[in-house]
Amino acid sequence: MAAPAVSSSVPVAAAPVVPKKLSGFDLYSRFAFAGAVCCGVTHGALTPVDVVKTRIQLEPQVYNKGMIGGFRQVIQNEGAGALLTGLGPTVAGYLLQGAFKFGGYELFKQQSINILGYETASQNRTAVYLGSSALAEFFADIALCPLEATRIRLVSQPTFATGLLSGFSKILKTEGVGAFYSGFGPILFKQVPYTMAKFVVYEKVSEAAYQVFKKEEIGSSGQTAVNLGSGLIAGFAAAFVSQPADTMLSKINKTPGLPGEGTTSRLIKIGKELGIKGSYTGIGARLFMVGTLTAFQFAIYGDVKKALGAVGAVEIGK
Repeated sequence: MAAPAVSSSVPVAAAPVVPKKLSGFDLYSRFAFAGAVCCGVTHGALTPVDVVKTRIQLEPQVYNKGMIGGFRQVIQNEGAGALLTGLGPTVAGYLLQGAFKFGGYELFKQQSINILGYETASQNRTAVYLGSSALAEFFADIALCPLEATRIRLVSQPTFATGLLSGFSKILKTEGVGAFYSGFGPILFKQVPYTMAKFVVYEKVSEAAYQVFKKEEIGSSGQTAVNLGSGLIAGFAAAFVSQPADTMLSKINKTPGLPGEGTTSRLIKIGKELGIKGSYTGIGARLFMVGTLTAFQFAIYGDVKKALGAVGAVEIGK
């Protein structure tokens, strides 16, 4: 009589789940969505800092007690609710801008690789980062400019309108579409160098970090920490580079120009009035604001991309 067969259950290791690589609209729409979330959330959360920073830039003779003192002055004079002035256009504007900026950056970076070839793009990656970020920001600013003009008008003139829709419609009705783009030159002058510095410094710092800490070994939390640290340093660099144009943007959007006065002549006049020292008014508040929001932007962007399965982009960092 044959002995019954003994079944041995040998555990079989499960095959690792490899995320499906995406491409085309599936991939870049996810990048855009992640960019919209990270920019909309961070800029919206820092609206009170932006309100104080803008007041310091526009009325330095009144708001001359630094960032903390500025908070106290706004609350004392107008109530705590004034710190949320411009929240609507801030969130709406930076949702749009973030989608174009981050999604566009990834798209133009990939197109550069396609045109140059991987090796050439990798060897000239700083130029690729700079060119891709500049192009992405140009299109992002077309979307942002009308909402940024509305935000600055609401902050600089608290009685101008009650919110985004009323402020936007009032500018459109009384001053026309051109008023929304009176600050397009300054916003490009501010945002394009800002974004170029932001992305190239982030890429370089994170690249250096991953040469010390292997990406596959530090896990998800470690990667988030690298994104935070790299974003903080990138934010400081971007804030310093773009501060003069940020001050000019606040000034030019505070009030409408004189009859027959062009944007270029207004910019020249404002630049002469400010000087180098005046153009860096409010730099302390802006370093804090931009450093913080950029750190969290890259952390949120990285986490949202992973949650959406946005994998497939070609990396050219060493």
